[in-house]
Formats: sequence, C-alpha cells, structure tokens
Amino acid sequence: MYLHQDIDNAAGDSVLELRRRAISSEQMHTFEKYMTEIFTAFGMDIDTPSTYETPQRFLRALFEATGGYDGDPKLLKVFGAEYRGEGNCRLSQIIEGPIPFHALCEHHALPFSGRAYIGYIADEHILGISKLTRLVRLFARRFTVQERLVQQIAEALNTLLQPHGVAVYLEAHHLCMQMRGVCEITPLTRTTTWRGVYELDSSLRVEFLLACGADL
Repeated sequence: MYLHQDIDNAAGDSVLELRRRAISSEQMHTFEKYMTEIFTAFGMDIDTPSTYETPQRFLRALFEATGGYDGDPKLLKVFGAEYRGEGNCRLSQIIEGPIPFHALCEHHALPFSGRAYIGYIADEHILGISKLTRLVRLFARRFTVQERLVQQIAEALNTLLQPHGVAVYLEAHHLCMQMRGVCEITPLTRTTTWRGVYELDSSLRVEFLLACGADL
C-alpha cells in the first residue's frame, strides 16, 4: 500500500507554484481587436464565415497552450517508496517515456514538439507514473526554450522527491527552424541533464539513454 503526503510549501512553491491567470472579458475584447488588426494587416480576410472568429479562437488557443503557468495541484503529492530503507534502492531506475509534449518557443512564439524521457532513482518517495507526464506538460505549456525546459523538469522532480538521482532527455522538432530561417526539413534537437548519481555514474547514463532509444 502506498502512503501519500503533501509537499511542504517551502519546497514546492518555487517550482510548482499554483496561480490562476485572470483575463477579464474587457481585456479579451481589446486583445481580439488587436489580433483582428494584425491578421488583416498580414493579409487575412477577416470577414469570411471561416475567419471572422479567428482572433477569438487564436487567443483562446494561446491561453490554453500556455496553461502551464497556472500550475497543477495534482503534482503536490508524493508517495512513500515500498522499498524505503532497503539497501538496493539505488539499483532501481524508474524510467518513463516517451512523453509527447508541445511547447511555444519564446523567441518566435512558434511551436516545438517532441518527446520527453524521465528517469530517477528513488530514495524515500516516488511519484505516480501519470504525474511524470503532468510534470513535463506543466513546463512545456509555457513560452520557453528546450534548454530551459529540460532543466526545469529535472529541478522540479529533484525538489519533489529528493531522489538519489534524476535524468531527463528531450528530443524535439522546432517549427522556427522548419517554417522560417534556414527552413530545415527534419531537424531534431536533443537535450539532456543529470542530477545526483547520474552525474557520477556513466553506466547509469548509458542505461538510461539506451532505454530512451537514443543514439549513442
């Protein structure tokens, strides 16, 4: 049987702060007028049956796509590990992935999409498997860059569980490289980060990356 406990506020607030964004109907109406002007200036005919609500739909989609700023209350609980106190807990990697994610690049506000893999070696606590997906999407659903995203996921998991080690691997395609600029066809950007025993033990890193299907 698993026991759960609430995360101490001091430990959780810095990386998993809960706050609800509030945009009034007056603000939204103002933003819709701005978007109508922008879309029209860029060439869109905003007066057709399929486009007259596009500014409103765009803003609603953008608000939903950046929902990670609101936090996720379901990430504020962890579970006691069944093998707590046993000497072999360092030998067990918990690896989850691929976890699909979509994010908005803060440089051009264009999407980048990919897959995340998370590994950790528990100490006294574990996190429900579905919460690892929530953790990835919490930080992905913001304006961000892949380099920061991989670090935020690792730091949050480290704060939540204080495990022996954390490993995170992300791979993603960036529309800012495919639709503009160099216009590459199939660029794949990979980022990794390590915490704890993963930094010290190369065999753990190799085991993790092989489980992720990464090219070594």
